[in-house]
Amino acid sequence: MKHKRSPIRDHQAESSLFFRRAVVAFGGILVLVGVLLLNLYNIQVEDHDDYITRSNDNRIKVVPVAPNRGLVYDRNGKLLAENRPVYALEITPEQVKDIPGTIASLQELLPISENEIRAFERDKKRTRRFNAVTLKNQMTEEEVAIFSANQHKFPGVEIKGYLKRYYPYGDALTHVLGYVAKINDKDINRLDREGVLNNYKATRDIGKLGIERFYESELHGTAGYQEVEVNSRGRIIRTLKYVPPEPGKDLVLNLDVDLQLYIRSILGDRRGAVVVLDPKDSSVLAMVSTPSYDPNLFVHGISGKNYRKLLNDKNRPLVNRATLGIYPPASTVKPFIAVAALEEKAITLNTTRNDPGYWRLPNSTSRPFRDWLAWGHGRVNIVQSIEESVDTFFYQIAYDLGIDKLSTWMSRFGFGDYTGIDIHEESKANMPTREWKMARHRQPWYKGDTIPVGIGQGYWTATPMQIAKATSVLVNRGEVNPPHLLQRMENEGVMEVAPFSPYPPIENVDEKYWDAALEGMRLVNHGKKGTARRAFANAEYVTGGKSGTAQVFGLGEDEEYNADEIAEHLRDHALYTGFAPFDDPEVIVSMVLENAGGGSSNGAPIARRIFDHMLVDGYKDKKNADKKEEQVQ
Repeated sequence: MKHKRSPIRDHQAESSLFFRRAVVAFGGILVLVGVLLLNLYNIQVEDHDDYITRSNDNRIKVVPVAPNRGLVYDRNGKLLAENRPVYALEITPEQVKDIPGTIASLQELLPISENEIRAFERDKKRTRRFNAVTLKNQMTEEEVAIFSANQHKFPGVEIKGYLKRYYPYGDALTHVLGYVAKINDKDINRLDREGVLNNYKATRDIGKLGIERFYESELHGTAGYQEVEVNSRGRIIRTLKYVPPEPGKDLVLNLDVDLQLYIRSILGDRRGAVVVLDPKDSSVLAMVSTPSYDPNLFVHGISGKNYRKLLNDKNRPLVNRATLGIYPPASTVKPFIAVAALEEKAITLNTTRNDPGYWRLPNSTSRPFRDWLAWGHGRVNIVQSIEESVDTFFYQIAYDLGIDKLSTWMSRFGFGDYTGIDIHEESKANMPTREWKMARHRQPWYKGDTIPVGIGQGYWTATPMQIAKATSVLVNRGEVNPPHLLQRMENEGVMEVAPFSPYPPIENVDEKYWDAALEGMRLVNHGKKGTARRAFANAEYVTGGKSGTAQVFGLGEDEEYNADEIAEHLRDHALYTGFAPFDDPEVIVSMVLENAGGGSSNGAPIARRIFDHMLVDGYKDKKNADKKEEQVQ
């Protein structure tokens, strides 16, 4: 017979089981709560600094603020490069439901081209939807007014103003100032290598050429920043902190823009370059290269069509002929060679030689080297050979000196090297040596190679700026100063004078040798047989100068040069370099006119007009008045 379990015992067993389970569950809860509290403690206390940093990174953003670019002035305070406000029509995609429809409606009000629409679509794809994207740049005042009157119809569309570079003198100063344009990948890589990329986070444009490129770091300034609070979508809610940017320094150049414009008007459509220096320190008063181009085209982004037009122009307007144009220096170098020959005792002040109109290598039956005057100049000394530009006299000098001494001496005058001018666009040109010819042509140097070098031809090339610098060295009797455009920098009332140090001088040259070369140059302009005497007839002042005519191609032995019978681009280049007044020089003018013919008949008259303008036509009085005004201030 089975015994029935007691209901009371069953109830007690169930109660005991439930209690044990409840204790285990409660213990588990306590353990889990402990773990939770421990983790909360770690988050709130131990890892507090780390998480607060992460939180702030998500909440606070640092937004860079671009500085205003420094301005550029000429020596008389005239503004050469300024910052002008421009207006752009911008669309914020997040706030516009129907972008194509909105653009179509805007086209009914404003002239929006297909190129602008394509550029907008391209930029929109790589921009966050809550950031504005430019649809139309460089809006006119009339366009701004039209849109402002209708802005209520276009939510999410607005006009924003920016400062953009503007060059009021257009193509007259392009090869001096250069220009700024949009920063590209090449610029970014360079800035990164230089360790200054962070300073350009908010900057759109950067100097590309000329002064704008050379003094980029001074002109740009230092970026500021603002700390802003943003939401989870990255939109700015409020500004927490603002540190203003430091504007770039203003530059004051040695350049005189009125003189620059005057020379530009004289040159007209000619291809060439003119350099004007102050011989006291080689400061650049004018640097003209023609033809040129308007730099403002590049500031807002030049079209492919216009850029190809400049690239394919046979007159090469993109080239700064003053520093990049390389030409045979021709007879302009004869005074410099005279100093070398006298100091090396290849000749004396009393040496005379007969010029029959040609010169031949000793013990040779090869083709003779011709003088520019077919029947010759008769018996001349070194001063007369400069005055009349006697080629045969300098053929003999070159033969006696040899290429090693010639190249060494001419390098002291600055040929074959950078002049030191403060722009990057410059060529060394070529002062030939034995080593150069072997490296370039894989041939040894022959004596016959040296002869044309004696009259600035052959393998010798130079830039107009190098010729101007060499003339300054001669005028200053061996003192070598680099040509320089910058006079001073200014920032919030603080002035910094441009630090330009002279190069090693040409020392231990007898003063009478300098005198002989300079006297030859005086006679070039004022002597009875001077090659440029007609250009300087009846001048109110005394000058010194030297003309040159550079061959573009060689003639056969029995051929005669006739400019009317050859293509224009094969005609001789006209060169001239000179200084005035003779006793106390205040100005040096050096020039090259491409395919213009003789230097004495084409270059010297232009130099005369520049000298007259600066020494006679009131320019000097104006310059002195400006100096007095600066002293008063």
